Amino acid sequence: MHPDVQAALDAARELRHRIADLRERIDGIRARRPSPGGTVVPEVDAMGRLTSLYLAPGTTTKFTGAELVTEIMTAIRESTVDAGLQYRTLMDNETWNAPEASVPAQHS
Repeated sequence: MHPDVQAALDAARELRHRIADLRERIDGIRARRPSPGGTVVPEVDAMGRLTSLYLAPGTTTKFTGAELVTEIMTAIRESTVDAGLQYRTLMDNETWNAPEASVPAQHS
């Protein structure tokens, strides 16, 4: 096999491993920001999806319907912002330096 072909295959393999590692780290991002009253704790993933919602005992009787909605929505929004920040931090700190391609020597 030509060395340039082997180098390209090795670079592709390395890139696949780096992408898989990055995907795993993205999948591990979770944000759990409590509501202003501290009785609601959502869990949001890196894509802003709600993955879990904890309501402390008595939460549904402590608030009116509108207050409970505000507690839940505020906590979800803050968790989503936090998860987004974690994602951006991860992506900003990731380096994607392309492997140097070998350039054939030019003859004069």
